[in-house]
Amino acid sequence: MKGEEGTNRLRSLADISEDYMQDLLHAGIEPTERGRSGSFLLQDQSVIYSRTRYEGLELMSISDALKQHEWLNDYMWKVIPADMDQYTKDVMSCDTNGYFIRSKANAKVIVPVQACLFIASDKTEQKVHNIIIAEEDSELHIITGCSVARSITSALHLGVSEFYIKRGAKITFTMIHNWSGGVKVRPRSAVMIEDDGTLINNYILMTPVKSLQMYPTAYCTGKNAKASFQSIIYASDNARVDIGSRAVLIGERSRADITSRVVATDNGDVIARSEVIGEGSNSTGHIECHGLMLSDNAAITSIPELKATRKDIDLSHEAAIGRIAEDEILYLMARGLTEEEATSVIIRGFLNVDITGLPDALAQETKRMLNMSLEKLM
Repeated sequence: MKGEEGTNRLRSLADISEDYMQDLLHAGIEPTERGRSGSFLLQDQSVIYSRTRYEGLELMSISDALKQHEWLNDYMWKVIPADMDQYTKDVMSCDTNGYFIRSKANAKVIVPVQACLFIASDKTEQKVHNIIIAEEDSELHIITGCSVARSITSALHLGVSEFYIKRGAKITFTMIHNWSGGVKVRPRSAVMIEDDGTLINNYILMTPVKSLQMYPTAYCTGKNAKASFQSIIYASDNARVDIGSRAVLIGERSRADITSRVVATDNGDVIARSEVIGEGSNSTGHIECHGLMLSDNAAITSIPELKATRKDIDLSHEAAIGRIAEDEILYLMARGLTEEEATSVIIRGFLNVDITGLPDALAQETKRMLNMSLEKLM
C-alpha cells in the first residue's frame, strides 16, 4: 500500500525508522499509541499512517475526506481566505495534503488524537491544509507535533489549519514544535466558535528555528463562546520568532484569555503579539505576557492590543519583561545548587504554566510533554 508520492505506508507507528523515533517523541507523539484515540503521520507530503480507535471520531487525510464528504468543500478556505497572504496562496495553488479530524455530534473523545507533520527530506517545502470540526455538543482533544529529522539543514513548512467548533462543543489543541535551526515555519490558523463553544489552545516551542511567524485568530461568534491561548516559547541560537494570538469577541458574553511565557537567549529575537477585539455585548478579555531575558544579545518585544467597540465590554492586559533576580540565584545556591542548576530551576518554574480547563488525564499528559521539552532544553 502506497501513500502519495510513493512513500510506503506504515502498519504501525512503532515501525517508524529508529533515525526518526526520537524526533517524534520530542514532538509529543507516542509511537505505541497508548493513551491515544487515533494517530496520523504525514512525512514530507505523504500520509504514511492514519488510524482511529473511537467510533465517534473521524481521522483521515484531507484528500480522502474530500472524496468521502462532498460537504467538506463548504469548509475549505471559509475561516482563512486563500488570498490572505503569499503563504496561503502557495498552499492553495499546490496539490497539498494534511489531516481531517472530526468529532461527531455528542461524541466525547476524551482520549487525545495525535497528529504529526514530519519533514524527513532536506530542502523540502511541506505545504499542508488541515480541517478540524467538533460537531454540536462534542468534545475533541488533539495533540499535534511538528518535527524534522536531525539531518535537515534547510526546509520550509507552510501549514493552514481551519477549526470549526459548533454549538456546545469543545476542542483542546496542544501543539509542540520541534524544529531545527535551518527551518522556516509559517502556520496560518483560525477558529470559528459558535454558541457555548470552547477552544483551549496550547503552544510549546523549545527548540531552535530559523524563523517562525504565526498569529492564530479565534472568532467567538456565538453567545458564551470562549477561547484560551497559552504559549510557551524558548528562543535561542539566532531564532527569529514572531508569534501571537488574536481573539475577536463577536457573540454576547464571549470571552478570551491570552497567556504567553517567553525566554530569549543567544541571539534569540521574539516578537510576542496579542490582540483582543471586543464587539459583543458583555464580552470580556485578558492578555498576560511575561518575558525573561537571559543574555544581552537577545531581544523580546511585547505588543498587547485591546480594542473595544461597546461600553459594556471589559478588556485588560499585563506585560512584563525582566531578568532572573540575583537574589533568587543566591538563594538556591545557598541550598547546594550550582549557579547553572539554580538558573535551570528558575527557568523551568517560569515556563511551567498551569494549563487550566483540561481533563485530569490530558492535563497530566500535557505537563509530561512540557517537562520532556524542558529536559531536552536543559
